[in-house]
This record gives sequence, C-alpha cells and structure tokens, in this order.
Amino acid sequence: MFVWWRDVLRESTLEGHHTKVVQLGLRYEIGGIWPPKGIWVLDPREIPFLNTLILLSSGAAVTWAHHAILAGKQKRAVYALVATVLLALVFTGFQGMEYYEAPFTLSDSIYGSTFFLATGFHGFHVIIGTLFLIICGIRQYFGHLTKEHHYLPLSYPISLYSGT
Repeated sequence: MFVWWRDVLRESTLEGHHTKVVQLGLRYEIGGIWPPKGIWVLDPREIPFLNTLILLSSGAAVTWAHHAILAGKQKRAVYALVATVLLALVFTGFQGMEYYEAPFTLSDSIYGSTFFLATGFHGFHVIIGTLFLIICGIRQYFGHLTKEHHYLPLSYPISLYSGT
C-alpha cells in the first residue's frame, strides 16, 4: 500500500504524469460522476447513521469511564468500560452486516475499493481499540487504574526504558 502511494506521489508530483489530460482521463474512467454509474450505494440514513450514533455513544461511555476513574468510582468505571466494549462490538457487528449486504464488491470500480478500504481501516481501528478497552476494563476490575495512575497498557514499556 505504501509503495503504491509513493508511486502515485512520484508520478503526479515529481514526474509530472498527472497532467490535465491524464486527470481528465481518470475522470472518464469513472464516468465523471460519483458514485460511478451502475453502483447502488448504501442508504446513509440506515446502518451508517446507526453506527454513527453507536460510535458517539461509545465516546460518551468511555468519557464516563474516565470521569469515574478520576472520581475514584471503580465499579462505575468498570460498568462504563463494559458498556463501551459492548457498543464497539455492536458497531463491528453492524459493519460486518453492512459488508455482507452491500450491493457492490471490492472489485466494483473505484467506488467499491474506496468504500471497503476506508471503512475497513476504520473497522480495524475499532477492533484494536476494543481490544485495548477490554484490557483496560480488566485492569480496572483488578484495581490497577486509579485517579492518580491510569495509563494505557502500552505506556509502561516507554516508562520502563526511559528510567522514569
């Protein structure tokens, strides 16, 4: 992926291959419209809107967890982290359902590849974040996170090696 981006930057910036004629040709490839002709897109008022609400709710829940940690309310923080993880799992499930029911595929023009690349990276981000939140929830349950000391698990190797 990075090599492709490197090549595009070289071709367009350094080598000057993306002239006005090339740019026009690229637009012709997708029919000059977005989404390309023949692609049935997902209704943004359905699953995408629902997933947006779920993500906003998970942001509120993790903020609740943080405030509970700062207030020294260990059980509330655990409940909030569990709620956050559950919302993330629901989001991931809906995204999987959206992928399964999508009326286009990865190979359906630039639209399919753009959709699955962008939402796939975001989905991967949510999955990694969910794993981190599960670890934080377990640590909170065992009392590792306090109002004076609450860092993510990956911050420990940095402090161990820096001598602090």
